[in-house]
Amino acid sequence: MKDSFINRKYVIMTLIVLAILGLLVRLFIIQVIKNSYRISADNNVLRYVTQYPARGLIYDRNGKLIVFNQAAYDLMVIPAQTSKFDTLGFCDLLGISGDLFRKQMKAAINYSRRAPSVFLKQVSTETYARFQEKMFLYPGFYVQPRTLRKYSKPVAAHILGYVSEVDDNITRKDPYYKPGDYIGKSGIEEAYEKEIRGRRGVKIFLVDVYSRIKGSFANGKKDTLAIQGANITSSIDLDLQAYGELLMKNKRGSVVAIEPKTGEVLTLISAPDYDPALLVGRVRSENFAKLQSDSVQQPLFNRALMASYPPGSTFKPINGLIGLQEGVITPETRFACNRGYLFVACHVHPSPLNIVGAIGNSCNAYFCQTYRKVLENPAYNTISDAYEKWREYLNEFGFGNKLGTDFVNELKGFIPTSEYFDKYYGKNKWKALTVISMAIGQGEVGATPLQMANMTAAIANRGYFYTPHIVKSVGEDHVIDERFTTKHQIDIDTANFEEIVQGMEEAVNSGTAASVKLKDIIICGKTGTAQNPHGANHSVFIAFAPKDNPKIAIAVFVENAGFGATYAAPVASLMIEKYLKGEISNKALQQRILDLNLGGNKSESER
Repeated sequence: MKDSFINRKYVIMTLIVLAILGLLVRLFIIQVIKNSYRISADNNVLRYVTQYPARGLIYDRNGKLIVFNQAAYDLMVIPAQTSKFDTLGFCDLLGISGDLFRKQMKAAINYSRRAPSVFLKQVSTETYARFQEKMFLYPGFYVQPRTLRKYSKPVAAHILGYVSEVDDNITRKDPYYKPGDYIGKSGIEEAYEKEIRGRRGVKIFLVDVYSRIKGSFANGKKDTLAIQGANITSSIDLDLQAYGELLMKNKRGSVVAIEPKTGEVLTLISAPDYDPALLVGRVRSENFAKLQSDSVQQPLFNRALMASYPPGSTFKPINGLIGLQEGVITPETRFACNRGYLFVACHVHPSPLNIVGAIGNSCNAYFCQTYRKVLENPAYNTISDAYEKWREYLNEFGFGNKLGTDFVNELKGFIPTSEYFDKYYGKNKWKALTVISMAIGQGEVGATPLQMANMTAAIANRGYFYTPHIVKSVGEDHVIDERFTTKHQIDIDTANFEEIVQGMEEAVNSGTAASVKLKDIIICGKTGTAQNPHGANHSVFIAFAPKDNPKIAIAVFVENAGFGATYAAPVASLMIEKYLKGEISNKALQQRILDLNLGGNKSESER
């Protein structure tokens, strides 16, 4: 019997020891291995406040500030730490309705009762100042500093882009971003997001039972600083951009200007446009919806990069260059202009003409004959082979492909392959006359204004270009991607470019664009009238200036405006003079363009 009691004692002692060991192991796991309980406890006395960095500033090429930051505040809430308070006074203080208050509190509780979440985004500095004085009356609420974008001028929306809050798709793809973060969308803000966003920091505060901050945790030793994003020096000329947008007011179309020797984009305009300030702050979502739903004006559609137009007669210099390089014509070759020849009408002008005169007078017949000789060149076995060689030259100029700029929404236009025509007409069933409209930039050819400006820069350089780009340098070290400093050489002899340049000079000096020539600046240009199956023809003009050592190459598209010389050429001439001289000599011409209203008004949300 005695042994039985002794055995029980040992069993009980063993169980007690095991229980104590179990508790010790559990405590070790909780306190050392797993930190979730410690964190939960810390959260009752510590507040982690994210320090959001200011995004980098954006300047124009001359150092003028375009985009900067203004202070804003997110009102945060921890539902478990709130208590009964005067909700009416709270709503009046913040300028919100009772319905919004209840909606936001419900959302916060659904998110988490103990973790902080945003109750009200982007509170203004004025509202924050009022609320801060009485914040002690509302336990569980605190303010987190943020910044919003602000613009020195209401221009360049398509260049700059905008900033918006990240969604679930972004946070899933990129672990850097957390709910409540902001990210660049379109333009420079998106293309240079990693450089411009900066790096988050955090401050840890001790709070009392009323959620009031009592001081920094560990004297701030655990805090990390936010690092501001890198500043961006864009390539655009802010004054030229503003002037170009003024000229394109009440019109639809696009203007792209490039510095030929660098590929830097001086201005990029898509009309109709919008004020970039519309997509800032708490009104962003509402305004974005209005802009997006405006199917008539389409202010969010970037025509400079995404619209594919037939280039019309501005395409003729390219076909002339290819004809010269392929040896099917020479500078002395002349073609008679029998109006209506090859089913393509022409203008009234002297005849026959050589290539210089054909460009100056925009002779359709000359370039139809040239194009026909290119495709029927006996040096090639088939028309498909000759056509693909022609297409190869166009690819060298950047047509039919994306140029590889720092814009994220660039499209590639359209230059059909020989297989395209084989499929459409039947293999070996199509001839030069079948596709003759491409000789003068019509038919299947589609090009973006950016591509046309790049082509013009290549002609201005007599055979090479640099990939167009919108940013001149990044950060204090003035970094630039090497792809923008790589020269793209075109496989056409420099001498052949000189013939084209002379023709473009004649076009402005005494030809189709003589009405826009300048007294002291030699402009080399080419007019174009692009057929539009959906309405009036588009007015198109390309140009560069000065003739020697050119500083600017430009492409202008004015939709539904008719002949290139009528409206696109004046816009280009005015912008060239504005850029090179800083002033306009022909005030009457300027006023005529300013007064022109083709229905491209500001979007509904800006009226």
